Formats: sequence, C-alpha cells, structure tokens
Amino acid sequence: MKKKENKSSSGLKVIPLGGLEQIGMNITAFEYGDSIVVVDCGLSFPADDMLGIDLVIPDVTYLKDNIDKVKGFVITHGHEDHIGALPYVLREINAPLYATRLTMGIIENKLKEHELTKSVKRKVVKFGQSINMGQLRVEFIKTNHSIVDAAALAIYSPAGVVVHTGDFKVDYTPVFGDAIDLQRFAELGKKGVLALMCDSTNAERPGFTPSERTVGTTFDTLFEEHKNTRIFVATFASNVDRVQQIINSAYKFGRKVCVEGRSMVSIIETARNLGCISIPDNTLIEIEQMKDYPSEKQVIITTGSQGESMAALSRMAGGMHRKITIGAGDTVIFSSNPIPGNEKSVTKVINELIRKGADVIFQDAHVSGHACQEEIKLIYSLIRPKYAVPVHGEIKHLKAQAKIAQSLGIEKENIFVLSSGDVLEMSEEKAQVTGRVPVGAILVDGLGVGDVGNVVLRDRQHLAEDGIMVVVMSLDRAEGQLVAGPDIVSRGFVYVKESDELIEEARQTVDDALQRCLDRGITDWGKLKNTTKDTLGDYVWKRTKRRPMILPIIMEV
Repeated sequence: MKKKENKSSSGLKVIPLGGLEQIGMNITAFEYGDSIVVVDCGLSFPADDMLGIDLVIPDVTYLKDNIDKVKGFVITHGHEDHIGALPYVLREINAPLYATRLTMGIIENKLKEHELTKSVKRKVVKFGQSINMGQLRVEFIKTNHSIVDAAALAIYSPAGVVVHTGDFKVDYTPVFGDAIDLQRFAELGKKGVLALMCDSTNAERPGFTPSERTVGTTFDTLFEEHKNTRIFVATFASNVDRVQQIINSAYKFGRKVCVEGRSMVSIIETARNLGCISIPDNTLIEIEQMKDYPSEKQVIITTGSQGESMAALSRMAGGMHRKITIGAGDTVIFSSNPIPGNEKSVTKVINELIRKGADVIFQDAHVSGHACQEEIKLIYSLIRPKYAVPVHGEIKHLKAQAKIAQSLGIEKENIFVLSSGDVLEMSEEKAQVTGRVPVGAILVDGLGVGDVGNVVLRDRQHLAEDGIMVVVMSLDRAEGQLVAGPDIVSRGFVYVKESDELIEEARQTVDDALQRCLDRGITDWGKLKNTTKDTLGDYVWKRTKRRPMILPIIMEV
C-alpha cells in the first residue's frame, strides 16, 4: 500500500475547479502529497437563462473532501473573476489567504461586508517573496494588468516548478509601479520550468497590447476637443490606473472630478489609502458639490461600462438616477470594450444616451489588460517550459494559445488544453490527465447559496415562458365529493378579464374529469392532482398551443 502511495505522490497534480471554457470563476488547486494550494477563487456573472440569479460561484466539493490538505489560498489580483467567491468559499474552507497589497485591500472590504475579518487569517505578500505551504512553495512575481499589484506565481514542488502568469500584459511604461519582472521569468527559465500556465484571453489577437499610458494621451486629446461640455467616463471600477489617467487629464484642464458607483468609490478609497493612486488636492468633489461648478468644469467617472442595468451609467441613461441626468451638452466616453456576451446591453445604453442628445465616444479610449500573441510568445521564450497548459479563457482562446506554443517548438503531446475538473498529473518523466473531480456552478440568489438548482431554474424558465395556472378545490374525502371548486387562478398566462370564456371552459373540463374520478371512488390526492394537471394541460394546449405550469391545490374539509 505504502509503495503505491509514494508512486501517486511523485507527481504534481494541477486541478482546475473553474475558469476553463469560460471567462470568469477562476480557481485552480495544486496538489502534491499532503498539500493543496488554491490559486484564485473567482465568481462569474449569470447567463441570460439564469433567471433571478445574482452570482455564480465554483463547486469546491473536492476541497471540502480534502480540507486537511488545504494549506491556503494564493490570489493573483483583485478582479471579481479571481476573488469574488472568497467570502462564500472561506465559510466552508477557512484557510490562510495570501495576496499583494491592493489585492488584499479589496478582499478585506469583501470580508468586512460578510463579517469574516476576525475568522480569516491573512498575509500581505511583497513581490519576490516566497511562502512555504506544506510541500509546496509559492513565489510572487511582478506583472502588469488593468489593476495595480497583479502577480504571476512560481509554484515550487518536488516534481518541478510551475509558472502561473495570472492575468497579465507586458507594459514597459505602466501608469503606477514597476514594469513586469521579465528578468525573473528568464532566471526561472534558465533553471528549468516544468509547466507554464499562461493567460489566453487575447491569444487570438496578433501583435502587442499597447501600454496603459497610451490611453492618457487619448484622454488629453478628448478633453481638448470637448472643452465646453460636461464629460462622463465609464470604465471598470477596478481599473485604478485608468481612473488615475482620467484624474490627470481633468486636473490638467482645470476640471473637478466626481466618482459615482458604489464599487468604484470603494476601490478608489482603498487604492488611495494604500498609495496606489495619487489625486491632487481639491480635485475630487462629492456629488452634492457639483451644483457649485459649471458643467464644463466637471468630469464624472462612473461604473456601468458593460451596460449593467443597475450600474450608475445605466440609471443615468434611463433617467432613474436620483442626482444626475445626462442630456444634450454632455459627452460620454466608454473607456472599455464590451466583455463577450455584453454587447447588446452596451449598445442599448449607447442608444439611450444618443437619444437623450449626448455625444457618445466608444472608440480608442481603451486598451486591454491582457497579453496579445507577441507577448505570449515572449513569456514562452523566457520560461521555456516542458509542458504548456493554457488557462483563462473559452475553448477557442485556449486552442489559440496551444497553437502559439506549438509554433514555438513545444511538442503537441506536451500541450494540455484542459476542462474544469480534469486532474493533470505532471513530473519530469511524463504528464497526463489521470482522472476527474466534481466541478460545477453554485448559484447565489439573494442570501441563498446553492439552494437554487437546475430544477428551480427550470421552473423559473417555465414560469417566464408560459406562466402559471393554479387550480384550487376543497374535497370531502369521507363523502367522496367536491365541496368547493375547482377554481382557476392564472398569472402570466392570459389576461383573465378578456378570457373569461377560456377560463370557464377550462374549469368545466377539470370539474368533469374530477367528477369521473370521484364517481369511480378515487379520492387519492396524488391521482386527483395528476388528473387535474393532465386534463387542464391537454385542454390549454389544444386551445392556445401553450404549456403553462399547472399547480393543483386540494384542501380537505
């Protein structure tokens, strides 16, 4: 038995529990012997068919089953798709948390909200520092991304070193802090790296991603061109560098800046406290102070660049914001690209703003935070891994990176395009997928975590598409007869006042069917309910070609 155990622990297991086949919900377990280190713990946002769902978080059954092995969570950066599930997961798996300064600042705001600050052990890590976690050791390496303090990770195990890039781009002139530590990547490559897990988001795009600083020049030009209008800039709440550049341009042109949107206010406050953003004195004003300044001296930085219905910009566009309305004489700059799937919502908000008379600019005021093909090639060339494991992206992105790896001379059998749940076991001798672990999506609705499953969602879709008919009746079981009803109440099926005849005929049809059952001595509730469902379902289908949900309610007297 022991011999077998040694053999199984000789490889490093890489187990993605989410984040593959989609953008979002990133979480990966690294396991060697009796140690598991979890990298990132993100959420994703619900698809259109997930009615009423607020968030989607990963299923961490595998971590719960191996809770004694979990040494801690290591976080690459502070975006929701990498940290959003932490408050939910830490309740079940309370392990220490390691992250860089701003990332930890953002996480702490979340933990405060969920009243977890006392119970979760946390450590802020500096770049270049290593953390020992059981049989594994994790080193934080400086990278650039669309949020400050993003890190790549070198994960050291007895089987070899794995480099995980996190979300990254190569920016030689970042707005804040140092450029990506390419020297460290090269040093690791010289010593020998077992596998590279590299960001695939822009793997289909040729060339290089421009520096974040280029957006600053664009803002200067746009502010120059729109001197006589009030300017709104919509961007991601977490893009602190972008906010810095908007503030720089505003200051240069003598404008006051107001920040609107709860998530953005919170992140900027955290970044300011940690010295990750510098705001000149008397530049930032509260929303109430805007009336003290002429509109051409104002800049409003807002959330809602993805067309989210409850975000500040959407509410301003729809005239639902309590304090700000957008109209003629306003310029709105979208400083982001729509995330795949959000194009419709963004277009809707743009159309709404144009209808209100605003001037809308949505080209060239954004650069991506992810590496394009040439930067991906650079990282591969520096690290020279034996195995390539593309991460962070839909299948088309992962495959595009696999092609890049192959073009750089990595053998096809050493490239692994994984699915969430695959167990990839790697050693110097070989690497192979050796099994699967349970994975999936847990739906969060209000305060309920996981209490809405496929059955409930299916019911919600059914209700949304066809409505509901409730059939109420009172039954005297001893006498075997109906005392009252059946009465039919419908919601979302037909407008009752104009369909009296249809409802009355449906009621009569159900009544006849129930009487036939009772005449034959059938008083079993289950059978009566099924009869009601079948009879009413058939009748409604024949008359309307619809299948509403039918809910029979029997009361006994």
